[in-house]
Amino acid sequence: MNLTEVATLKQARDFIDLPKRLYKDDPHWICPLDSDVEAIFDPSRNVFFSHGILTRWLLADKTGQYIGRIAAFINYEKSHKNPQPTGGVGFFECIHDEKAAFLLLDTAKAWLKSKGMEAMDGPINFGENDKYWGLLIHGFKPPSLGMNYNPTWYKDIFEAYGFTKLYDQLTNFLDATTPLPERFTKISDWVMKKPDYSFRHFDKSQFDKYAGDFREIYNDAWSDFENFTPIEMGTIKESFRQMKAIMDEKIIWFAYYKNEPIAVVLCLPDVNQILKHVNGKLNLWGKLKFFWYSKNHQGRPLTHHHYGL
Repeated sequence: MNLTEVATLKQARDFIDLPKRLYKDDPHWICPLDSDVEAIFDPSRNVFFSHGILTRWLLADKTGQYIGRIAAFINYEKSHKNPQPTGGVGFFECIHDEKAAFLLLDTAKAWLKSKGMEAMDGPINFGENDKYWGLLIHGFKPPSLGMNYNPTWYKDIFEAYGFTKLYDQLTNFLDATTPLPERFTKISDWVMKKPDYSFRHFDKSQFDKYAGDFREIYNDAWSDFENFTPIEMGTIKESFRQMKAIMDEKIIWFAYYKNEPIAVVLCLPDVNQILKHVNGKLNLWGKLKFFWYSKNHQGRPLTHHHYGL
């Protein structure tokens, strides 16, 4: 096997394309948008490069065909808040071969160690934990937008290598066509009648205001968690930029108490049900296919709850 650090545009393209071949026979996998994954590795679009470093590798077999990939990174705002200086690994994909998988993990581990790290978390993202985060161990169904998906045997590989579970991160599904229990309706009616509470949906024409409110709510909600680092405005702007094409302002709601932001629920149409037809590419042809399927999609749409704080 031959391991290569990604250094050229072609290698970067191969890094993005590898999962398309590995998952081609998996009916549940949905290819993430190439542009969304590329943004993670672009210093001009990912603000984490302002306080971190990243590198990635491709693994080829003896015929030269790529059979695995991995990225390793250090977020210096968080790395030294742990008992041991801790880096991260992510975007791991590999054929079902323990030797190949361990070689990828060993390479990432050695790189992190050379940079002063003593531990590594993974698989995680070089960014916030709202996307490309965690190892799927239950619910092997078509993923929602931005959610990780992987073969069932990845859990065995990571545990055999020495990883242990740090915490559970859940993605919940709610059938929006099923009425909520009556007690929830009564509670919401009761709150709505209180004069100090108000509720407003997102308005793109007032982006800076709502982005600022989102940051305030998010940082307040997570501030008591160990090793929490406040979210940056650049991260929020990039996330909203990626969501712009599918965003519905009327399902993004903010709650205020005496005009101070206290809660937000950010919902997005689960466009993965449509994006599975474009194979990661929103070029002209991909956009035409997206438009056609969005108008002719026969499945019942689900809502992906991106944030609820």
